[in-house]
Amino acid sequence: MGKKIKKILSDVEITGIADKGKAVGRHEGKVIFVEGAVPGDIVDVLALRKKKGVMQGEVDYLVQPSKDRVEPVCQHFGVCGGCKWQHLDYAAQLHHKRLRVEDVLTRIGKIPLPEIPAALGADETEYYRNKMEFSFSNKKWMTQEEIDSGKVFRHRNAVGFHRPGAFDKIVDIEQCHLQADPSNAIRNTIRAFAIKKRYTFFDIKEQQGWLRQLFVRTASTGEVMVIMSFFYEDEKNRVILMDFIKECFSQITSLMYFINDKKNDSIFDLTPHLYHGQDFIYEQLGHVKFKVGPKSFFQTNTAQALKLYNIVVDFADLKGDENVYDLYTGLGSIACFIANKCKQVTGIEENEAAVADAGENAKLNELENVTFYAGDVKDVLNEKFAAKHGKPDLVITDPPRAGMHQHVVETLLALSAPKIVYVSCNPATQARDLQLLGEQYTVEKIQPVDMFPHTHHIENIILLKKNQ
Repeated sequence: MGKKIKKILSDVEITGIADKGKAVGRHEGKVIFVEGAVPGDIVDVLALRKKKGVMQGEVDYLVQPSKDRVEPVCQHFGVCGGCKWQHLDYAAQLHHKRLRVEDVLTRIGKIPLPEIPAALGADETEYYRNKMEFSFSNKKWMTQEEIDSGKVFRHRNAVGFHRPGAFDKIVDIEQCHLQADPSNAIRNTIRAFAIKKRYTFFDIKEQQGWLRQLFVRTASTGEVMVIMSFFYEDEKNRVILMDFIKECFSQITSLMYFINDKKNDSIFDLTPHLYHGQDFIYEQLGHVKFKVGPKSFFQTNTAQALKLYNIVVDFADLKGDENVYDLYTGLGSIACFIANKCKQVTGIEENEAAVADAGENAKLNELENVTFYAGDVKDVLNEKFAAKHGKPDLVITDPPRAGMHQHVVETLLALSAPKIVYVSCNPATQARDLQLLGEQYTVEKIQPVDMFPHTHHIENIILLKKNQ
């Protein structure tokens, strides 16, 4: 946590945004990270703690607002912990995301880079997510206004998001601007019905209560998946609730549930139960159709995913006769997307359920030149694998936030593919990997893509070409 302090620092000018999206400024030559500020603000800061020699605090008073400061659209802004950049103009968000990419690639990568273009923004900065996860709790997070009101609350049941820094408290969400209709209506209707029926909401500390989680998936095809998670089976009330949901929302094409009596909320080791409709929904991404199940890994911003994949295609510059490896393939979305432009694609993915989805999606799109393997990339990708499938003309890699394992990087250097397209959700670990790949490869193109407006997250695509 760091050493706790509590003092006011006056007239701090906010100059930029640092790692994890915190605003950064200086006071008497010392760096301070500030919650609630945007670049260009001049603020009085309540310094709360010092960690590793760096002060951290929050805005106490806005002395002079930045020209890029805007009014947040969400009533829950600053409380739920999501969409932390909603008070920063979207053009400014893209500017600072690009600067973030440039900073980490230069500072960590330490290799020659071409000019980095502007981050590719989203056409829609609200209601862009196709998947949301909400938690039930009997410990609603009380705002200061609610505490000061003196009002007596009959219950503290809530459905929403975990309050940052308070794992057992849930911010009750009335309207979330992340997912389009009918997401808000589904959540609010279920909450009201559950309170009326006096169903118990989960208590994560005491590990008791019936209603635990709600998952909503929406697709560009118009299909909707709703999944309830219960702490224990209560068949009578489960049937009443699920029937109520089905009757209220005719647009739901997949209604499912889990029984989760574990201490953690993860659903990936649980068995999904189908209650109504199909156990999947269809999503369309350009020319490719995808079957998305309750546990499927799929890009949560469909519109931006299409832009990202088109950039991958552009960077790959496929001629039709290439042998392609797709590392960390997930449910095979990139592999299926490029399959009609190359000779063959071989995908590797650690998650077995995702590999099963990938195989289904290849069949769905009648793709006969796509093969998928389940296993950790560092274990599957080796000289023996290349001997079986042929050395790649192109490698596409889209690793998790931790980046690629060093063994994977070493194998890529040994395989010496003419081109690598590296897609990353964490430019810092991407930069680390680029430094290692830099002994044989040159960065030819870079394109940041904003998948998550109003957050600090940025996706980055890089084309590497083998040195002659």
